[in-house]
Amino acid sequence: MPELIKLSKSCIGKEEKFAVARVLDAGYLGMGQEVMFFEKELEAFFSNNVHVACVNTGTSALHLALQACDIGAGDEVVIPSITYIASFQATSATGAKPIACDIDPKTGCLSLKALRNKITKNTKAIMYVHYASGVGERDSIFAFAKEFNLRVIEDAAHSFGGRYKGKRIGEDADIACFSFDGIKNITCGEGGGVVSSDQKLIDKIRDLRLLGVQKDTEKRYSGQRSWDFDVEEQGWRYHMSNINAAIGREQLKKFDDFSDKRRSLAKLYVEQLKGLPIKTLDLNFDEIVPHIFPILITDQKREFLKEFLYQHDVETGIHYKPNHLLTKYKGIDCPNAEIFGECLLSLPLHVELKAEDVVRVTSLIKKYLEKA
Repeated sequence: MPELIKLSKSCIGKEEKFAVARVLDAGYLGMGQEVMFFEKELEAFFSNNVHVACVNTGTSALHLALQACDIGAGDEVVIPSITYIASFQATSATGAKPIACDIDPKTGCLSLKALRNKITKNTKAIMYVHYASGVGERDSIFAFAKEFNLRVIEDAAHSFGGRYKGKRIGEDADIACFSFDGIKNITCGEGGGVVSSDQKLIDKIRDLRLLGVQKDTEKRYSGQRSWDFDVEEQGWRYHMSNINAAIGREQLKKFDDFSDKRRSLAKLYVEQLKGLPIKTLDLNFDEIVPHIFPILITDQKREFLKEFLYQHDVETGIHYKPNHLLTKYKGIDCPNAEIFGECLLSLPLHVELKAEDVVRVTSLIKKYLEKA
């Protein structure tokens, strides 16, 4: 019986296990020097042009970025409907209203044309999601935001390590938020980070992640606690632990190998799927580091193909159901997002996937299409 080809997978080696053991042996498991070192290493990764605050999840990163921009009740944040629910939940957690916006069907990213119709006097920010690690109309969106004096918070959970015009994603951002959960381009087990050149914003996030306790970060980095302190606004217990940072530090060392593998697998998928009645996204795999590999299959065949692959020991996923169709965020129709959501199917992609696995998956797709 063939071995199951998993959709995604955590890829952890002995180095990460030794790093965790080192932290356990040291006996300081909370937020301390490991987090400080990880933040400094990430800043160097981004060419030292930015500041980094590490938190416990990518969702926390989005929530704190919004709060640090003074976004709250009565404000609106425009978000593409095709994204994980975290983008919407992080926004509504501040008291602000997430406004679902349609997408460009070629990329899955926010559509500038649709965005123009979503701006109101209450709009304070755009959450620009890097769908499937792509950048879409990023330059135009940034120019538009500048014209209307809007903050741009990039939900770059899919695109850690990718480049755009020679710079790392996040290096020239207003604010970029990353996820380091178990299956992302690098993992901390669980974790996230906010990246910005705005030092004041990062300092504010460093307080907010520690329940709003002012300047507690410096104490934690030296293995101490603040006992006489002040709090001026609502904070959260969103800090990263030394255990998670230790995993992330080892993963960062492996990033070049991870990115090469992900890119080569994605390019092989494109090559193998060429000529089939299936669409792939307009993505530059020489620059981005793909986190997922979605395809678009039309004529209502998606569910049948998904089941066919599962019966042949291949896991697939759907990234994502449009958020404006969810009860909590029910909103105005986003026609491109709805069609896109009905056709989406994500194929397996992770660094332990082999080239022969990709060939097996695509051969099964060809077999299914011949029968269909």
